Amino acid sequence: MRVCEGAVEIEVPEARDGASAGRGDGVFYNPEQELNRDVTVAVLRAYRERAGLEAGGIETNGDDTDGDGTSDETPTYLDATAASGVRGVRAAAENWAVTLCDRDADATALCRANLAHNDLDGDIRTRDARGLMSAERFDVVDIDPFGTPVPFVDSAVRGTRQLLCVTATDTAPLCGAHRESGIRKYGCVPVNTEFHPEMGLRVLLSALCREAARYDRAARPILSHATRHYVRVYLELVESASAANATLEELGYVHWCPDCLSRTAERGLIAHPPEACANCGHGVKTAGPIYCGAVRDREFTERVRESMTDDMGTEKLARKLLDTIGHELDTPTHYDQHKLAKEWGRSASAMDDFLADLRDAGHEASRTHYGGTTLKTTADVAEIEAATATE
Repeated sequence: MRVCEGAVEIEVPEARDGASAGRGDGVFYNPEQELNRDVTVAVLRAYRERAGLEAGGIETNGDDTDGDGTSDETPTYLDATAASGVRGVRAAAENWAVTLCDRDADATALCRANLAHNDLDGDIRTRDARGLMSAERFDVVDIDPFGTPVPFVDSAVRGTRQLLCVTATDTAPLCGAHRESGIRKYGCVPVNTEFHPEMGLRVLLSALCREAARYDRAARPILSHATRHYVRVYLELVESASAANATLEELGYVHWCPDCLSRTAERGLIAHPPEACANCGHGVKTAGPIYCGAVRDREFTERVRESMTDDMGTEKLARKLLDTIGHELDTPTHYDQHKLAKEWGRSASAMDDFLADLRDAGHEASRTHYGGTTLKTTADVAEIEAATATE
C-alpha cells in the first residue's frame, strides 16, 4: 500500500488482518508517528537556518574546496533505523544528502524503492547502524528505533556532528512504571508520579547528556516533547569539555511527596533528600539524576513552528503543540490540576481561571504540553492551594 506524508509518497507493508496500517510481517511503518515526523521535517528546516547548514556553511571533514573554512557539500542526514525509509525520504525531499541504514535487507530494498519512486537520491546501507555511526559522521543523526534507543546512543553521539534526534517509545522504564528496567537502561532512578510524561523526558535527556559528556561534548536540548506513547528530543552537540561540564550542572533530583503531591528540585549529582515533606510531613520519593534545565530553546521552537506547512497532515496539531512548548515555564516539574483538586476535595475549575488566580497571586504559571489539565508554576503546593481557593 502507498501513503502520502508531506511532499512524498511511499510504499509501506500491507497490514495483517486486524492490524493497523504499516504493521506488516516484516518492515514496520507506524502511522501514529506522523506528528513526530512532521515536526522532524520542520526541525530540519529551522536547524538548517540556525546552524548555517547550507552548502558552503558548515565545517565538515575538512572538505574546504574554496579556502573559506567551510564545506561546499550538501549537509548530511542519517536515518539510522530506517525501516520503510519514510524519515530519510522526507529529509531527501528537503535537499539533505541522506543515508538510510537498516540491517534488514527487505527494509533497505524498500528504502531504495521509495527514494526512486519520489525521484530522490540517497545512500542505502544494509548494516547495523552502530557500526556505521562508529565509522562515519553526519551533520544530523536520527535515531527512531522500536523501544529503547539506548543500544544506539554511544555510537550516535560519536557519529553526530551537530544535531542528534532521538525517539524513545519505552515509556514504562522511562517514567518509573518499570523501575528496575529504567535504572538498568538509563542509569537513573525514575519514580512513577502524576507527572510521569515529564519524568520520562527528563530521564532520557539526562542519559543522553551524560553519554555526550563522556566524549567532552555538550548535548543541549533545543526541542523536546512527550507525546502520546513516546518521547522525542533534539540535542545540539558542542565540542567543548567546559560546555559539557556546564550541561552536567543541569542534572539533579526531584523529591516528590505522593501524599500531598508537593515536590522540590535540586541540581547536583549528589542527592540530599529531605527527611520529610515540608508541606505535609510525610516521606518523599527521590528521582534522578534527571535533567533539570530547560528542555527547549524558545526561539528555536518558534522557528520550528513557523516552518510547519499545510502539506503536513498534522500541521494544526503540531503548531498547537509547539506553541504550548514554547510558552512553558522552564521549572521542573508540572502539576495536574485535576489531581490537585481531588487531593484537596475540590471540583476542578477552568484552566484559564486557575492560571489567572495563580498569576493574580504573584506567581508565574503556564500550561504545558503534557496534558490538557497540566500546568507549571513557580508556586509550591501550599501556595497553589491558597491562590486558587474559592470563597
